Amino acid sequence: MQKELLRTISPVMNEKKNGGLEDMEYLNLPDRLFFHWCQQKYRLNRGVYNTIDHWFYEYGIVHILHRRINLLAFLDFASTSEQEAGKTKFIKFGNGGLRQKLQEFIAD
Repeated sequence: MQKELLRTISPVMNEKKNGGLEDMEYLNLPDRLFFHWCQQKYRLNRGVYNTIDHWFYEYGIVHILHRRINLLAFLDFASTSEQEAGKTKFIKFGNGGLRQKLQEFIAD
């Protein structure tokens, strides 16, 4: 059943013709489906996803849509060439690296 749910995500991901990021329908998916989409695209585990989401919330980005937009922008910012080429299974930050990378992202 999970694989069937993941397949149904791809048609939803199309951006509306004249819309911006807020109009991308996958941003409004239930949390579990949004996480699975992120997992497929960025190869991150649930713990990293939850930590990033919580960090943005604590930073003051309370609105879920804005948090998800920032989460996706951060994942693009943090993706390495090895990760993009599929050479690593998951996106990795190392001990304390996630917090440091989030701070770099916000400062940028």
